[in-house]
Amino acid sequence: MDEKDRAIIRLLRQDARMSNAALAEKVGLSPSACLRRLRILEEQGPIRGYTVVLDEREAAGPGVTVIVQITLERQTDEHLKRFEEAVRRLPEARECHLMTGMSDYLLRLEARDAADYERIHKDALSRMPGVARIQSSFAIRRVIGGR
Repeated sequence: MDEKDRAIIRLLRQDARMSNAALAEKVGLSPSACLRRLRILEEQGPIRGYTVVLDEREAAGPGVTVIVQITLERQTDEHLKRFEEAVRRLPEARECHLMTGMSDYLLRLEARDAADYERIHKDALSRMPGVARIQSSFAIRRVIGGR
């Protein structure tokens, strides 16, 4: 991968819907050479696909963001795997990170309101395999981020 390929990737990260003609112009290639490089990056390189990034609050309507810290009973590979499989099936989960420190996982959930989060806590989180402790915080507002 050379500097032209890195420039293509950088520009597509900013705007994946950019036309090939505009992309070619910005990286200093002919449209056919740019398209050829793009296809190689898609078939053999780092580009695995394209996606839509939603403003989840706008798409889902009003709701609350809940940051949840999960501590497991044990941190064995089997316990981690079982928890991760369960959290992948949770439709309200937007992010899940394996952490260092006091908790094992940090989740970002979206719920309609506090009562909806209570349902998620009672019916899903507390029943996930190996969960020893759940600590939840409600976000007041987003300051930065949102991918």
